[in-house]
Amino acid sequence: MKRRKFITIAGIGFVAAGGATYFINNNYQMSKYENQAATIWSHSTKFSGSDNEVMKDLVRYATLAANSHNTQPWLFKIGRRSIIISPDLSRRCPVVDPDDHHLYASLGCATENIVHAAKAFGLKANVSVQNNSNNVIEINFEPISIEKTKLFQAIPKRQCTKVTYNGKKVAAEELKKLEMSAQDEGISTQLFTDKKNMETILNYVVEGNTAQMRDEAFIKELKEWIRFNASSALKHGDGLFSATSGNPTAPNWLGDLIFNMAFTEEAENDKYMEQIRSSAGVIAFISEQDNVEHWIKAGRSYQRFALQATALGLKHAFINQPVEVPQVSAQFADYLNIGDRRTDLLVRFGYGPEMLKTMRRPLDQVIVG
Repeated sequence: MKRRKFITIAGIGFVAAGGATYFINNNYQMSKYENQAATIWSHSTKFSGSDNEVMKDLVRYATLAANSHNTQPWLFKIGRRSIIISPDLSRRCPVVDPDDHHLYASLGCATENIVHAAKAFGLKANVSVQNNSNNVIEINFEPISIEKTKLFQAIPKRQCTKVTYNGKKVAAEELKKLEMSAQDEGISTQLFTDKKNMETILNYVVEGNTAQMRDEAFIKELKEWIRFNASSALKHGDGLFSATSGNPTAPNWLGDLIFNMAFTEEAENDKYMEQIRSSAGVIAFISEQDNVEHWIKAGRSYQRFALQATALGLKHAFINQPVEVPQVSAQFADYLNIGDRRTDLLVRFGYGPEMLKTMRRPLDQVIVG
C-alpha cells in the first residue's frame, strides 16, 4: 500500500483512539523487537561443542532461510550427526500455494543454509530427498576442515527487501557471479537487466497481482499472516510485520481497518511498478521437472543466489505473481520460451536500504522428536 495514504488514514484513527498511549507502548515493543531480531539474525559465538549443540546451531541457521509469507513451514529432527527436515503442513497457504510448491521450495532454502553453515562447523552436508509420502530431506554430516565462506557469512544479513531500490546497475562481473551461484542440475535460470524485458515482466507482475487482488480468498489468507505491530510480531514469531517493508505500525483493530481501506488493486500495482523499475534486474528460476525434488532444488538454487547477492551488497525480493496465477503463468512460460517446464520463482534485485528483519520462532517450536 502507499505509505502516504497509510499514514493519513492511520493518523485520523490514532487521534480518535488515543494514539499517544499506543505510541508509548509501541516504542517499548519496537525496542524489544529490534533487540530480539538482532539476537536471532546473528552468527554463532562458537563453532564447536557436542553433536547435539552443533546440530541445534545448524537448525538455527536453517530457520534464517527465506520462506513464503514467513510461515516457516518446517520441522527438524536431530540425530547424532544428522538432520531430517520435514514439512509442517499446518503452515500451508492453500490459496496462493495450492500444491505446496512454495512450501517445499522453502525447505530447499533451509537446506541450503545448513549446507553452508555446516562448513563453518567443520562438517560436510550430504543431502538426499526421500521421495515418499513424507517428502523429507535427510542431511548427514561428515568431518572436513573448517571453512567460513562468503555465502555463510551472508546468512544473517540476507533478507527479502520489499521496498524501492536506487536504480543503480550491477556490474557485468557481478551479474556473472549471481548466475553462477544459482547453477544446479535440473534447474535453469534466465536473468534480465534491459528495460524492454523488465517492462514486459512488469506487465506480467501487474496482471498477476490484479488477479490476486480481486480474489477474496487470497486477500483473506494474506491478511492472516500480516502482523500490524511489534507486539503481535513478537507474540507470533512469524508472519509479515508491516515495519519490515517500510509501512507504519498500528493496533491490530486499526491495522485491520486500514488494510481493508488502503490495500487496493491500484495502490499495489503502482507499488510494484515503482519497485521493479527501480531494480537492476530480474531472475527467473525454472525446473526441468515439476515435482517435489525439483521444487526443493529450486529453493536451494534461489537461496544460493540470495546469499551471493547479499555478499555483493545487493538486495532482492520475490515478485512471484506471474508464477502463482495459473492463467498468467502459462503466458509467462511462453514469454520465457520454456515449453511445459515450470517457472518456480521470480526475483528482482538491486541496491537498496537495510530494513528491519522478520521474526523467527524459537527452536523448541521447530525441533521435534
